[in-house]
Parts: sequence; C-alpha cells; structure tokens
Amino acid sequence: MEESSSSGSSLSRGSFLYKLLERLCANPSLDIREEDTCPVTVVALHRYLSEPGHEDSYSYDVTLTDGVWRAKCFLHSSLNHMVHTNALRTGSDINITRCSFVYNERRLGHGYICIENITRNPHLRIYDKDINALPLLVKHGMERSTFLQSDVPLQVIRKHYLPLWNNDDPDGGMWISEPPTDNTMLDVSKITFLCNLEAQFKNLQKPFPLLVKVIHKSRLRYYGKHGLNIDCPFQAYFEVADQSGTMSLVLWNDLCPEFYQRLHVGTVLYLQNYTLKQSYLNRSRPHMDHYRMKAFNSVEICLNPHKPASLITIISPKSVLPQWGLPDVSYQFTTRSELDQLSNNSTCDIIGLVTFVGRVERVRCKSNKGLPEKYWTYRWIHAVDGTSDCPFIIEMFSSSQPEIFSHICPMNYLVCTQMRLCCVDDGLPYLTTSCETQMFITGYHKGQPYVSDPKVKSFIQWTKTLKDNIILQKTTLGGFYNYPRAPKIFTQSEENASVPLVSTADLKKELEALQYREHKRLAIQGQIMAVLFMKDLTSDKDSSQTEQRTVNPVILTQLCENVQDATTDPDAKLKQTETRKRRSLVKEAQQFPEDVTPTKKRIRHNNADTEQPENKTGNSSKEPEKIICKDSGVVSWESSRWTKQKLDVSEHLHQGILKEDSISRKFTFEEKDSLLQWSNLHPAQWTSEHSTNPSPPVTIPGYYLITILGINRQLAVDAAYVPVVHPDEPCAVGLLQEPHSNSMLSCLSSGFLCPLSADTSRSIHPQPEEILETAEELEGLHVVCVLDLCHLGGDKVEVLINKVYKLTETCLN
Repeated sequence: MEESSSSGSSLSRGSFLYKLLERLCANPSLDIREEDTCPVTVVALHRYLSEPGHEDSYSYDVTLTDGVWRAKCFLHSSLNHMVHTNALRTGSDINITRCSFVYNERRLGHGYICIENITRNPHLRIYDKDINALPLLVKHGMERSTFLQSDVPLQVIRKHYLPLWNNDDPDGGMWISEPPTDNTMLDVSKITFLCNLEAQFKNLQKPFPLLVKVIHKSRLRYYGKHGLNIDCPFQAYFEVADQSGTMSLVLWNDLCPEFYQRLHVGTVLYLQNYTLKQSYLNRSRPHMDHYRMKAFNSVEICLNPHKPASLITIISPKSVLPQWGLPDVSYQFTTRSELDQLSNNSTCDIIGLVTFVGRVERVRCKSNKGLPEKYWTYRWIHAVDGTSDCPFIIEMFSSSQPEIFSHICPMNYLVCTQMRLCCVDDGLPYLTTSCETQMFITGYHKGQPYVSDPKVKSFIQWTKTLKDNIILQKTTLGGFYNYPRAPKIFTQSEENASVPLVSTADLKKELEALQYREHKRLAIQGQIMAVLFMKDLTSDKDSSQTEQRTVNPVILTQLCENVQDATTDPDAKLKQTETRKRRSLVKEAQQFPEDVTPTKKRIRHNNADTEQPENKTGNSSKEPEKIICKDSGVVSWESSRWTKQKLDVSEHLHQGILKEDSISRKFTFEEKDSLLQWSNLHPAQWTSEHSTNPSPPVTIPGYYLITILGINRQLAVDAAYVPVVHPDEPCAVGLLQEPHSNSMLSCLSSGFLCPLSADTSRSIHPQPEEILETAEELEGLHVVCVLDLCHLGGDKVEVLINKVYKLTETCLN
C-alpha cells in the first residue's frame, strides 16, 4: 500500500485522516461504518466559482483536522446546503461516513479527498496546539504539487478563493496590503495632464505618464461567471485628480490583488502604459462638486495586467512635492443637526461616536439571468456627535474593508465618507453607503486626510467632555434591528415592491430557501387566530438552558383546549375542579420541556398539527379562552374558531419562538471580542479564540407568539412580536410614537407599548393580561402582516412581526 505522506510515521500513528487516506489508496470510494469513524474538526471553509455544468454556482473546499494532520478536501455539491445554512461551519466536529479519492485527469500529480456524506458531532474537541501549524496531509507522490500546498482551489480551473459570505471583500493570501517601500526617483518632466487625455482620446497612440492623486475609492467588484476564462475577474474604480481636473481610473483583474489594498484616498500615483476607453455612463459616481474642479467623465484610465502591462508606482508621502500642484483631498462633513436640512439622496461625510452596532446580515442581490447568485453583507449602526438628541442611523454595507467592517463596535469613533441620505415618511432619515463609501474606526484614523477638517476637530473636542461609563451604559450590540419600519399604509405595487405580498405557500418556500443570516421582509394576508405571551427567561444564570425552560407553545395550546373543553359545564363545583386541573396543567406545561430531549421536543414541535385534540363540544360560538398564570408568566388568547379550523390546516409552521440571537446585548470592553464574534458572520477560518461564548442576552419583559392563519386557511405560521418598551432600545430610535390605546391590535400596528418611558422604577404599561383582554377585536379580522425573516444558522430561523395592517390601512397602487 502506498504511503500517504513523506513525514514520519510517528505522527501518523493514531491519526484518523492518515488511516482514511491509506484506505482510499486501496479503495477509492468508501462507506465508513459508525464504529470505524472518528470526529474531525472543520478548521476552514473556502468558496469559489464552480466549474461549468455544476448545479450550484459555487464549490467549497473544507480543511479538516484530527489533531495530528490537516487535510484539505473537496465538499460534494450535495452537502453545499449545509454550508449555505451554516450547519457545517468552522469549529464544528463532524464524522465522515462516505468519501472518495478523485484524481484530476487534466493535471499530473493532482488529486484530493471528496467528502460525500457526513454526520454532525455535537461534541467540540479542544486542541492545545496551533492547528494551522499542523502538517498538511497529501497523498504519496503528490507532495510536489504547488496547487495542493497553496492557497488556491482544489479544482484548478479556478485560481483564487472568494469570501465565504459575499463577493465584495478581498480574501486570501494573494491580496497584498503592505505599503510601498520603493522611493525611486521619477522623471516628471514628461508627464501629461488629465485635461489632455479627453481631448486626445481617439488620436493618442502611446500616452505620456500621469502623476495623479487618489481622491475616491470604490468597493471591489467581482464579475466572474461560468464560461469567463479570466483568472482574477475583479474590477475597482478610483477617482484621481491632478491640477487640471478629475477622471475615473479602473484597476483590472490581476492588478486588483496586487494593488487594491495599497491604494488609498490621498495616495499619489505615477502611471505608465495605461490605456483609455470610453466611460461606462450608467455606473454610480461620487459627489465631487465641493472640489470645484473640472470632471472629465467621457473617458476613463484603464490599468491592465497585460496588453499592455501597466506600470504603477506608488509614491511615498515624503516624496510628494508641492510644485506638482496636486489638489488636497476634500470632504463634506455634515453634523447630525444639519442632516435634517438635506434633501433626499444628498451625499455627505459624517463622524460620530458609535452607540449601537447591529448584527451582520445578508441580502440577496438581484442579478441578471445566467450570473451566479451573490449576497451583500450589511449591518445597522447608531452614532452620535453631540449636535442633536437623535443619532445618525446608518445602513452600513461592506465596503471591501473587512478588517474594519467586522471590528466596528460601540465607543468607536466612526468616519464614513460618501454616504447617501434616505428620507423616511413619519420617521428619521437614515444614511446608506454608496459604492464609493470608505469607513474608518478608532485605530485607523492616523494619517487620514480628514483629521484636519474643522468639524472633525470640533467632534474630538466634544468627546473630551464625555464620561465613558455614562455612554457605555447606553451602548448595545447585535440582535434584531428594524429600520425603517413599515409605513402607515400598506401599498401593493406590481413593480419594485419593497415588501412583496406573498401566499402562505410561498412564505414556506421562502423560509426553506433562506441562507445563513439572509434577511427578507414579506407580507401575508390572513387572520390572527391565537396570541401567547411568553415570559423571557434569559436572565437565568444558565442561559444555555433557556430553550428547555421556556414553556412549549404547542403543549400550552393543547392545554388551553383541554381547559376550554372542560369549562363548558356551568356547574360551579365542576368549574372549581377544572380550575385546579388548569393550575396542574399549566404547571405541567412549565415542567414538560425539562423532561424531553431536544430531539423529542423537535418531533412534537413538527407534528403539532396531528397532535391537536378535536373540539369535543362542537360549539364554535363560545367565548375565547384565556389562561393566566403568574408563576409561569404565560398568558394566551385564542379565537373561538381556531379549534375547529386548525383541523383543516395542512401545515403549521412553528418558527416563531424568539431566539437568543434576536436579542441585543449590552456592550462591555471585557467581552468585546466575544461579542464581536457573536454579532459578526461565522468565520471562514477557525482558531481556538473563536470558542469563547458571549454573555447572556439583554433581558426583555417578554414577547408575544402570534399564530396567523393564511387567508385560504390552508397554512398557519407562528411569528414573534417584541414590542418596544424603553426609549433607549435601538428600535425606539426613529419610531413614530403616536399615542394609542395599548390594545393588542394597536400594539401590533404601532410596534411599541404606549408611552415609552425611561422610568424603570415603576410599571406604567398595562400587564400582558390586560393587553390580551382586548384581543377579541382580532376575532375574524382580515389583516396584512409584514414579517421579517432571518436565518440564524443551523435550524434556527427568525420570524418576527414588523407591523399588522387592517384592510382599511391598505391600498393597491
């Protein structure tokens, strides 16, 4: 039998991966029995554009370790869905149950293990060594393959990896970020100016060198697709300027990994062997009116890796001479108090102190047919600057600065350039990023051109008057965030509907198709059939047991029915007996989840429809029943029609239980790293540092579990409703706080309990029992429910109610 590696056999003794490769040498396809497999840990996941003909747009390489060896394997496409939902993730343990060894028929000395089936192992192994320093397992005879040893895909038709969760960020060792060290003396006597390029565009054979300064930088664009034979299909736009004006510059393909992270706003470039082409007019451009310079928009400078190979020289700041006449980088900083005076779609730069950072979410991009699917990553941020009681509300998309985007946290000084203003009816305006937005946080401000701006200096002076401990008390991180809220009137538009109205059957498909941290907002028609108040229990010390301690809503619904059936007899003694039964049943509901395993609970959860008892009385006109138990903190309302109608429901989707990841957490410097890890996307590379668990979530007074029956009464769905109760909650910012009666319907419509109060010493809000006493107005009411969906990883899906409309609050556009 062939040896699997040239490294000593002492390392290989006891290594499952080594023995597995030995077996694959004799039998290239294996089914591994349970008693023969051992857990291995996923230490890296890499994504790249798949080969033509694959059913999935992307392929994945997975690096595994058994503590002795590392092995980079190819993941069979049938397992890709586990990566899409973050069920297969770095740091998790798996058992390989089927695999094969695949040779590359088009390249000598190249082959790899293909993982075809796995089971997830709930136990996490801890390693006391640097797993990235472990030797890489390669089949004997293939040790000299540079592809197997390099940071490139196993399927060698591709030359680079993509980020795991988006296409916009630089990813991998090929992206160079070191600053230039070359101080070559330049001959600037033969340079030309930008104004000459536009005039001589069609007649210019070999243009003279350019000496320009970068004044704007766009995010990276990946344009790879099947059938495109370009090794590095990347593109990045820059705006450059000299004393004559401004012009766009495009960095193409292989030059992006070499230069993109080395070119910054303020960088001076000496360019040779560039080409000119007519500008693409439909792209976005930065706002540069404040420069008061001529913009040459008809042509753009192209820097290519070949034909011809452009020469790019980055000039050290110390070597830049004043006589070159290059313009200073200019900004348009706007304070929060000035923001309300700007018109919609205006562009501005801002600086602020971060007080809230939302979790990173993803949204699917709308792409042309035939192009691979892709996602944008974004998060919501609040920042204050002392000029207004209201913060900046920022929708921050990734700007190809992953080292900054993933480390934004409360108490940072945040600078964002080229932000676009979005006005909101009946709410505060918010800012969203443009393609040219650059962001900077504490630790990245040194040497930036904006540090001398008067408004930046004024902001720094204001921060010196603050007390950190007071600001820190008002900071939060992660959890669900909702802005802007749904408008007062729901408008159904046939074109470009921001909130599409879908059938409940389509809602089910959308839930099944969600990928990890993907967010969608949808609306459905139906009737609210049941409301269950769930007391939040995350304040207990062992937050990991929260799910087991929470009253199972399916079990409680059954208990409601049992009590409801029993209380139809008017005999007083029987009522007293049934009251005692009710207390016993509710107590049973509290204790029941502690006696079943998560697997058993999931089985009951999924088969809830078949377990519902029939309505023995057959009386559909009786009053809705409520169960109130102070000890359990559970209150419920149910439509008088629900017991009968649920028998005709084909499926009931039970994703409405509030997840811990939905609740924001207080920020502390001591837990900064673990909180950032929790709020960011799961890492593509795993280290032992990623095993720290963050603190328990912020406690909330409770939430409402709402059961919505589709308008055709075929499918029901549960959704969580979490009302805003305190003005310091992130979701309270920009909330239209019109007074309302605190009825169940008015709360679902407004999103908050009235009034919001910072006084926690006394309760000014009605109790859940009082709110649910008004739920009878939901009986038979046709409503439109706007739902926020988000996949939280594994089998956790978040379904939250954003707003509920009566039909009188809707219109067809």
